[in-house]
Amino acid sequence: MTLDFSWVIAVALAYVTFLFAVAFMAERRAAAGNRAWLNSPLIYTLSLSIYCTAWTFYGAVGYAARSGLEFVTIYLGPTLVMVGWWIILRRLVRIGKTQRITSIADLISSRFGKSTLLGVVVTLMAIVAATPYIALQLQSVTLSFSVFAENSGVAWDDSDLNANAIWVAVGLAVFTVLFGTRNLDANERHNGIVIAIAVEAIVKLVALLAVGIFVVWGLGGGVAATLTAIETSPISAWNQGSGRWISLIFLSAAAFLCLPRMFQVLVVENADERHLQIASWAFPAYLFLMSLFVLPIAVVGLNVMPITANPDLFVLTLPLRQGENGLAVLSFLGGFSSATSMVIVATIALATMVSNHIVLPIWLRSGGDEGASRSGDVRRVIIISRRLSIAAILTLGYFYYRLSGGGTALAAIGLISFTGAVQVLPAMLGGIFWRGATRLGAAAGLLTGFGVWVWALFLPSFGPGAVIPLDVMSNGPFGMTWLRPEAFFGITGIDPLVHGLLWSMLLNSVMFFVVSILTFPSPLERLQGAQFVNVFEHSGATPTWSQSAANAEDLLIMSQRIIGSAEAQTIFQAAAAAQGKQGYLPDVTPDFVARLERELAGSVGAATAHAMVGRMTQGASVSVEDLIAVADEAAQIMEYSNKLEAKSAEQERTARALRDANAKLTALSVQKDAFLSQISHELRTPMTSIRSFSEILRDMDMTAEEKARHAGIIHDESMRLTRLLDDLLDLSVLENGQVTLHEQTCRLSELLDRAVGSAGLHDKALIIKRKTSNEDITLTTDTDRLCQVFINLIANASKYCDADQPTLRIRAHLVAGSYVVDFIDNGSGIETESQQMIFEKFARLTDHARAGGAGLGLAICREVMARLGGRIAYLPGQGGGAFRVTLPAPQAVAAQ
Repeated sequence: MTLDFSWVIAVALAYVTFLFAVAFMAERRAAAGNRAWLNSPLIYTLSLSIYCTAWTFYGAVGYAARSGLEFVTIYLGPTLVMVGWWIILRRLVRIGKTQRITSIADLISSRFGKSTLLGVVVTLMAIVAATPYIALQLQSVTLSFSVFAENSGVAWDDSDLNANAIWVAVGLAVFTVLFGTRNLDANERHNGIVIAIAVEAIVKLVALLAVGIFVVWGLGGGVAATLTAIETSPISAWNQGSGRWISLIFLSAAAFLCLPRMFQVLVVENADERHLQIASWAFPAYLFLMSLFVLPIAVVGLNVMPITANPDLFVLTLPLRQGENGLAVLSFLGGFSSATSMVIVATIALATMVSNHIVLPIWLRSGGDEGASRSGDVRRVIIISRRLSIAAILTLGYFYYRLSGGGTALAAIGLISFTGAVQVLPAMLGGIFWRGATRLGAAAGLLTGFGVWVWALFLPSFGPGAVIPLDVMSNGPFGMTWLRPEAFFGITGIDPLVHGLLWSMLLNSVMFFVVSILTFPSPLERLQGAQFVNVFEHSGATPTWSQSAANAEDLLIMSQRIIGSAEAQTIFQAAAAAQGKQGYLPDVTPDFVARLERELAGSVGAATAHAMVGRMTQGASVSVEDLIAVADEAAQIMEYSNKLEAKSAEQERTARALRDANAKLTALSVQKDAFLSQISHELRTPMTSIRSFSEILRDMDMTAEEKARHAGIIHDESMRLTRLLDDLLDLSVLENGQVTLHEQTCRLSELLDRAVGSAGLHDKALIIKRKTSNEDITLTTDTDRLCQVFINLIANASKYCDADQPTLRIRAHLVAGSYVVDFIDNGSGIETESQQMIFEKFARLTDHARAGGAGLGLAICREVMARLGGRIAYLPGQGGGAFRVTLPAPQAVAAQ
């Protein structure tokens, strides 16, 4: 019974409607927070099936019919990657998560200093390379429709095929726009699309297995008869050179890593790095099942079908010829799924690259200095640009289909597209494993390899004389035979595909390596290189930003325009809460800006996010992890330095260290001389007074009142001398650790009362302000020593406070788990450059006549607090002189 073509159209529309429903439900579940099953390893593995496009569903059989066992190479490459190169995939996924990578262009641009130029280059290369492959999918779907039309008795001409290709392109564009650009997800993940692809993966596998089972047991006479037919068939003979086999295995393996659509599902859509462990065996098993019946279908098709039949369509024409209409429709849906899933993911990936690396940079530059903060919805710009990009990319695929005539074998088109896509491989692998790779080296390699591919493979693929004249193909441009597209440097006899792959990858790699060696990376390139190469050691480390004048509200407005109001406000509110603030506006700290950049990178790419944040913050620095990474990189760079440079650097470091040591010694010498001079003065003054007044008492007659006055002066000066000697001895004992502590228990309020009473303020104008309710703290420490510190600080305030009405505030409170006592006066305070010197025993900031003493008080206080397990520090920014005494928690316990 003949299958009516309109019924096939109805089935196709029903299937598309079903996919719409599946994608819509998945998006609804994801929006409701039910992502567990969406993020399962099974879904992840099935999403990788977009590697199996119409080429592998239809074209693999045609490939086998034309080239025998060579079709196996398209399955061996990805299998080797999943099984043997698993470390590369794991590294890529880890980099993708830590750097918030959104596409393969984003990976390359982010690695090489977040270069916008490299992002543009990789994007344009990917679009051109993907165009033949998209045309391949349009061709396969169109040919499958034509098979059913002919089966219904309607022979399609070129106009019918072209019209059908247009409608297929339009339908794919609508579906991709609806479910690939509905939202701007901060992680650039598309749950609806991924689930639809997983469903299509099952459909195409079931369809191909069903056709294979039918061919083996329905047409081939069983397994034994089919195997015999294969052994006697010419396609089982080995007639390929090892060079082509190795080249094709390498090509398919590299394409598995480099195709934008594969990078999208391998890296961007990956929800859990551990899913790779299951996919490493599950996906090769899927490929094995997809290839299981390729040879039987090809052999039986060659035996059963007319000699003029297209081998690429045996999967369809064999069931139709036998009247198995239901199986033929299932096979059609399998091929349709293979083509549509590839086009959908490829156009999403390419559209993301276009918006992030071409449209947004242009949009930012058009805004002048206002940059991302100017009016206009960034989300709207991104979504519109992606929708237009999807339409433009599918239009390019259609034009390629028209220009190439749509008659080229599917496998040939796929291999040409693969070769163009893998030109990013040297830059990608070099970037994640070699810290010495530079932006200029990557650009030189990419442009060289891509240029060779365009000349040797892409332009000739349009057909003889279509783009490149036949004379140029035979004699080279302008008679330069060494530039013939299929015989570089006069080397002939090489398969055109192998020739193009060999020269493009060779020249690409050489230029990448040589230019990287001859150029030096910028600081950001070096930093990013260290983060990429050492991603497992520094997974959480990303470049941070310096403090800036950026306004939190402006950053919030910008973020809302990119990732949406709800998500942006959640991020800002969480950051504010972490800083102990209410509302939605946190302090614009370096850590916050770095986190915000990572969040934005998930939507617009790392390079664009860096540019947008940079325009608003103006300035960047590095984190501790960055410094560690750069130190590692510096060691690597030093390995390439010659001995003379290393020696010179070492001598310079030694000279610098000697200069620093000499400066310190000079400063110490000056301070020592000043100290000795001061001590001499402080010792000589009381000794002179004692000797002078002693001689007066001895040699002169005077009244009892005069003798008492002179004796009092002698006593005061001897006490002054004793205090000085006690201070010197006390400081020496403390510094040598010979002090013995006598722990006692008392109230802080009592200790402060004692210190105020002992500070000698009876005839002073200093006003003491205290809040005694906060001083109800029990201390277990050497109270005499601690009181000595308090007395010294109170006495200093009395001596040095230069306010008209000197006031000292003494405040006890809890800071970061420790009790502190602040002594803050209302004077002019201490100059910033002097604050680090006041605790040194050789330093003195005031004149002797005003304050008296040798300037040892604060040095003694520092040593006392160190022995008590606390510390004393100057507290800047308080309006006057301010000191903080910190008591560790074990020594200070709040009264119950």
